[in-house]
Order: sequence, then structure tokens, then C-alpha cells
Amino acid sequence: MNKPEIVEIGKRMDGALEALRKELAGLRTGRASTNLLDPVMVDAYGQQMHLNQVGTISAPEPRMITVTVWDKSMVKAVDRAIREAGLGLNPQTEGTLIRIPMPEMTEERRKELTKVAHKYAEQARVAVRNVRRDGMERLKKEDKAGTISQDEHRRLSDEVQSMTDKHIAKIDETLAAKEKEILQV
Repeated sequence: MNKPEIVEIGKRMDGALEALRKELAGLRTGRASTNLLDPVMVDAYGQQMHLNQVGTISAPEPRMITVTVWDKSMVKAVDRAIREAGLGLNPQTEGTLIRIPMPEMTEERRKELTKVAHKYAEQARVAVRNVRRDGMERLKKEDKAGTISQDEHRRLSDEVQSMTDKHIAKIDETLAAKEKEILQV
């Protein structure tokens, strides 16, 4: 295993961490975030499209998200998509502008969101461990084939393990910050 392969393992682990950050960004914390609407798909022009492909999403106030729909004929479809997305949002339509007020967060809802955040973090940890496992298996194959020495095998194994530990620590750090943000009243 050469240096570019180690770098590739690091990039794959970074990808898992980035995916976690995107998922956590979509969790509502009482403050309006345009990322909240990222998973919303609209039935537009005979196909499923992301909401940001049919309108402009913005957060003009801390507790309000607005969607300015570009095509007036799509307003009802966008409204329906937001309501049916399972985000607990109640949009209000005014022409091509859709206002989405953010409801107050209850203690129960906050705890529910922390559980979801923990689930996302665990998925990221599993992804990082899978990348580690793939790297270690590759090292074992190369060791058996005799393409690397035992010392090199041990050094590279330690390097992969070190990367894994750093990424797991970053995941835990990211989760702790999001949990603090969610529970903050």
C-alpha cells in the first residue's frame, strides 16, 4: 500500500464526516436554517426535483424560512411537498412567496432530535470503521503476497488506526456541539 492509497482512505473517512455534518445541518434547532429544506423533493415538470431547483430558499428572520418559487404554476406543488416532507412545518402561501414559520421547540422534541443526531453520528462511525476495515484487509493481502514487509505493514496499520481514531473523535466532537445546540433553550 502506497501513500496515495493512505490519502484515499483519509478522503473516504473525511467524506463520512462531511455527510454527518450535512445531515446534522438539516436538524431543526428552533432557528431557521435553509438546510432544513434540503431533503424536500417537489413533483415538478413530471419528475422529482430538489426544492432549491424550483425556487430561492432564504432565512430572513431567525424563526422564518421563505421560498420564492420561480414558476407561479409550481407554488401548490412546493407547498404540498413542504407539508408532506415530515418536518412538522406549516407553510403559508402569498403569491409566489411561501413563508414557513419555525414552531417553538418543546423539551420532548429536543430530546427526540438528539436521538436522531446520535443515530446519524453512529452511521458516520460505522462508515469510518468500514473504511478502516477495507484498508486493513488490503494491508493483510499485501503482507501475505509479500509486496510489503512486516514492519511496513505494522507502520501502515498504525497510520490507518490513527486516522480512524481522529475521525471518530471529530464525529464525537461534532455530535456534542450539535447536541448542545439542540438542547439550548
